[in-house]
Amino acid sequence: MVDTLVVVGQGYVGLPLAMRAVHSGFDVVGFDTDEARVKALAAGESYVEDVASTELASALASGHYRASSDPADCAGFDVAVVTVPTPLREGNPDLSYIEAASRLLAPHLRPGASVVLESTTYPGTTEELVAPLLEEGSGLVAGADFHLGYSPERIDPGNPSFGLANTPKVVSGIDAASLAAVRDFYDRIVETTVAVSGCKEAELTKLLENTFRHVNIALVNELAMFANDLGIDVWEAIDAASTKPFGYLRFTPGPGVGGHCLPIDPSYLSWRVRRSLGVSFRFVELANDVNDHMPDYVVRRVSVALNRRRLAVNGSRILLLGLAYKRNTSDARESPALVVADRLLALGAEVHVVDPLVAEGHVDARMARVELSAQELAGADAVVLLVDHDAFDLDLVVAHAGYVLDTRHRLSGPQVEHL
Repeated sequence: MVDTLVVVGQGYVGLPLAMRAVHSGFDVVGFDTDEARVKALAAGESYVEDVASTELASALASGHYRASSDPADCAGFDVAVVTVPTPLREGNPDLSYIEAASRLLAPHLRPGASVVLESTTYPGTTEELVAPLLEEGSGLVAGADFHLGYSPERIDPGNPSFGLANTPKVVSGIDAASLAAVRDFYDRIVETTVAVSGCKEAELTKLLENTFRHVNIALVNELAMFANDLGIDVWEAIDAASTKPFGYLRFTPGPGVGGHCLPIDPSYLSWRVRRSLGVSFRFVELANDVNDHMPDYVVRRVSVALNRRRLAVNGSRILLLGLAYKRNTSDARESPALVVADRLLALGAEVHVVDPLVAEGHVDARMARVELSAQELAGADAVVLLVDHDAFDLDLVVAHAGYVLDTRHRLSGPQVEHL
């Protein structure tokens, strides 16, 4: 008998999971409330880089995957995994998508079924929010009648080395039986599972991973600003420090942080600490302050460079290379590049942008979407490399740009400055 899996949310996390589950022998319903997404999926058109349209089409043709926005299609599941967004609203966690997903699944819960939350959230969400909603809507008792657990997603869009299958998966359950059921499910999906004693520990694991990155990126970002003012090459220092084989991990400066993790996840932990303990998580709040203001620093560096040539930002043509939050992805969620563009537009700059991966919907109508060319480069008063996509011809940039602020340390030349 083939097990039925419902994956609630068909985005950067849910769709790869659905495809992997089909490969592992499950019948999968990919549920999403976005009708446009469901329509695209049904037509075999993937909007996620980590899932090729050919892979999606193959899953559809097998008869083991279907996309749906109809709650009735969630009936009869053996396992349900929730992979919905958890944004911030005015600095506070917005768990409305998790709440909606729990209410969606509750009427379809059956004795012996399993529900797993993957969405990033603060410790306590699975037991304090999801469990009561599932119990209320089903009449069943978590642990006694159905299994419930948490397993943090570790998707890194565009990573060529580590995907869903070969990245170790942390698993947890609200009791021993739930942990066993959750682990059994993921053992069929991924190569390695790592069990922890409870859901709160698993929830904290995800926040720890991203807070670690967030704080260390803030450290090198602030160091880069000070080093520039002191006339020191911070990139050379980072390269030298990276030769130490112990006690050091390499982090590099950039124009800010973006995506679905770093700008949001540490704030979930900070919010939980403040609400539960009445104290501030100072490292997170300081990291937020530093990283949130990196786009302003980039704009300031551009302004200073133009001033040296007796030019104002107002009226200058500035060419931005990259709008995504990271290289080789189309994901522009919370992208610092968009903040840089907005700041420059507010100062009166004529902003041209190049990004062959990011869809049109993310581009402000006030910006000109252009192709990377010698003419565009030569016509710009300043070029800012914000994202180092492999698609960019960096030799062309060096050959034709009059001035470049390189925030990724990929270029060299007399007209190139580094962050």
